[in-house]
Amino acid sequence: PGEGGERVMDNQKRVESLKRRYGRNVAPAKRRGPMGGPGHGRQHGKGGMPKNSRETIKRLLSYLNGYKLHMGLAFFCVIVNTVATLTGSYMLRPIINKYIAPMDGSRGSVGGLAASLVFMAAIYFIGVVANYAQSRVMLTVAQNALQKIRDELFTKMQKLPVRFYDTNNNGDLMSRFTNDVDTVGQMLSSTLVQLFSGALSIVGTLALMIYTNIWLTLVTVFMIPLMMKAGGYVAGKSQKYFSAQQTSLGAVNGYIEETISGQKVVKVFCHEDIAEEEFEILNEDLRDNMIKAQFFGGMMGPVMSNLSQLNYTLTAAIGGLLCVLRGFDVGGLTVFLNFSRQFSRPINEISMQISNVFSALAGAERVFAVMDEEPEPVDDGDAAVLNPMKGYVELKDVTFGYNPEKTILKDISLYAKPGQKIAFVGSTGAGKTTITNLLNRFYDIQSGSITIDGVNIRHINRDNLRQNIAMVLQDTHLFTGTVMENIRYGRLDATDEEVIQAAKTASAYSFIMRLPHGFDTVLEGDGANLSQGQRQLLNIARAAISKAPILILDEATSSVDTRTEKHIEHGMDRLMADRTTFVIAHRLSTVRNANAIMVLENGEIIERGDHDDLLAQKGRYYELYTGVKELD
Repeated sequence: PGEGGERVMDNQKRVESLKRRYGRNVAPAKRRGPMGGPGHGRQHGKGGMPKNSRETIKRLLSYLNGYKLHMGLAFFCVIVNTVATLTGSYMLRPIINKYIAPMDGSRGSVGGLAASLVFMAAIYFIGVVANYAQSRVMLTVAQNALQKIRDELFTKMQKLPVRFYDTNNNGDLMSRFTNDVDTVGQMLSSTLVQLFSGALSIVGTLALMIYTNIWLTLVTVFMIPLMMKAGGYVAGKSQKYFSAQQTSLGAVNGYIEETISGQKVVKVFCHEDIAEEEFEILNEDLRDNMIKAQFFGGMMGPVMSNLSQLNYTLTAAIGGLLCVLRGFDVGGLTVFLNFSRQFSRPINEISMQISNVFSALAGAERVFAVMDEEPEPVDDGDAAVLNPMKGYVELKDVTFGYNPEKTILKDISLYAKPGQKIAFVGSTGAGKTTITNLLNRFYDIQSGSITIDGVNIRHINRDNLRQNIAMVLQDTHLFTGTVMENIRYGRLDATDEEVIQAAKTASAYSFIMRLPHGFDTVLEGDGANLSQGQRQLLNIARAAISKAPILILDEATSSVDTRTEKHIEHGMDRLMADRTTFVIAHRLSTVRNANAIMVLENGEIIERGDHDDLLAQKGRYYELYTGVKELD
């Protein structure tokens, strides 16, 4: 192809790439990105029609089990409303035959007509009250069910392993909490009752039609298969495209979330035009799926309405002939025509609600996909609780890979005692952060062993293990709340004095006191009103307040200036005095006073020793420290 053809091919490849990255559902946790580690290659399982609609419906209805009395009341109100509507409609027959167009040619009584109309209005009023009552009841039931779904979904997400969040898009997960749950709520609050009401109306109307005139009923019955076939065809198309719409909506939300959170990167690399173009591709895909879904969903009404109109016309023509030739009463024809219209209305409503059902089932399936993810393994019944934990850590012949086909760590062995500072240095991707992930049991190793105080961490209560490990990560995260609350997150029972002391230890006290309200200053948007270095200082203070005997510092000082780093080092020396500390650092000046430095390359420890010993060896550490050879 020529140059234009190549551009078209490139654009098609980008479209497919974006759909693969953002246009899928939750993937099994075992799938990993090409690098095999956290944050690489987020994958999402392919979207489509609900795999098992029956099981999804059964599972949704299980959330209503605690509200059987309310549901019974709601459906009773539906029955009352339906009976009132049908009764009020049928009353037209005696009113017309007796007071408006008597068969014997006599004049009707005005008083009798007025009384009959008042009685008919009273019946309709009962129906209105019943309809209002069922709406209120179902709204309450639906919102309570949604609360249970959200609670269960959020609780489940707290139990999912870190691997799950490494392999799924945050925006898509947020879409499940909002858009998908909302579609389920719409179905539970209105669609479910309308389906029951429509079915009841069809049965009741058909019974009264048979009672009124069997021959005209046959005309309507003849139209039912045609209506059902047309409705079934449109419904099938709706189900397909509403599912695709929900998936595309999750993809758009995922891209928006990722672009907004990375806006500084977008701007610094002048990526705005590319971001707009990629968003337009995803937005166009969403538009196409929404048009198809809404078209087929909206087409249901006109199709059924036209078929209903055809049924009405045939009924009116044949009914008129019956009045002239067979003596069928005018009141009966009027009522039957009204029933004919009413008979089509619930069919139309049911057909139109089908699109909402499919949309809700697609959303429910996406929600349940998260709920069905494998949680972190449950601790053994005899899992040890080390209280207190001293901090003797040993890794022996540890081998691990995020993907079993790609090994990240190879036969890693090391030992750390309380009060010792162990540093990890090496090229990016050498496996430094992976070791700290294994200490927390964010992932479990394939072979070898990790022990703390002589106990294999697989046999230590997971909560107890993590409560005794404090971490300061390179990527900071602060919660909405005051400065004091964010620091106290490290130990919720800490006093205000302990929080203040932790801030002083981390050299954060001075800048905190310069904030508008000091420790009571409210942080929002992940501490957007603070500098990156200040956010890191609060993270360090959060770790300082913890009494955990094991401390992990993953590039903890990478975001602060040299002067602040010196202050932090003094505070950290006090903080690490009686703790087992693991430090990951690219600034080698920060690990000179480490008891042992582990140099990692390609998942192996190629050198170990203190600063002076490693410099004397003039190996890889010497190259990194002196800059004699560039870092790979």
